[in-house]
Amino acid sequence: MALVLGKGTHKNSANMEAFSSKDMAMKAQKKILSHMANKSVVQIFIDDTSSEILDELYRVSKEYTGNRTEAQKVVKDLIKIAVKIGVLYRHNRFNTEELKLAQDFKKKLHQGAMTAISFHEVEFTFDKTVMSEILTDCRDMLLKLVEKHLTPKSQGRINHVFNHYSDPELLAALYNPEGPFCPNLTKICNGLNKLLEEDKL
Repeated sequence: MALVLGKGTHKNSANMEAFSSKDMAMKAQKKILSHMANKSVVQIFIDDTSSEILDELYRVSKEYTGNRTEAQKVVKDLIKIAVKIGVLYRHNRFNTEELKLAQDFKKKLHQGAMTAISFHEVEFTFDKTVMSEILTDCRDMLLKLVEKHLTPKSQGRINHVFNHYSDPELLAALYNPEGPFCPNLTKICNGLNKLLEEDKL
């Protein structure tokens, strides 16, 4: 996930949808930063492109599970994880070994994005097992990265998010060329492409 680091304040957009990943990211960062000892004025937020991807993932999850509450919880957990890791990184909490692991995780995430886009663009190449294994590897690397820094509850959120999106049946539904998620997948891959072009993923 692309995290943007900067100073200043961020105003909520008008006419916000009932569920907005950007709004949820703002609430999460405020809650986390408010509990930090030094009350840092550094603002960490998820950029517009990432927010658009998260909104599409939410729509897919909501339609696939038929459960709006569960879909919201998955995306909220994903946002909380991204913001907390951003806070840890910004405040130099990772040691040398962990920073190397973070780089390995970023490479795996990059591979996942490239694979997701390729499966979308090249017909008859999609393999749910390959995509699921990449996401599972990302989960395991991330759990190892944060095991000394985040609570079991936060680690549970990581499991929740990656186990949800690595579900082979969900992936198969998402990539079904005759299925209802084609527009969502196109938007997700367009967003991933943009993040890759901007070297944010």
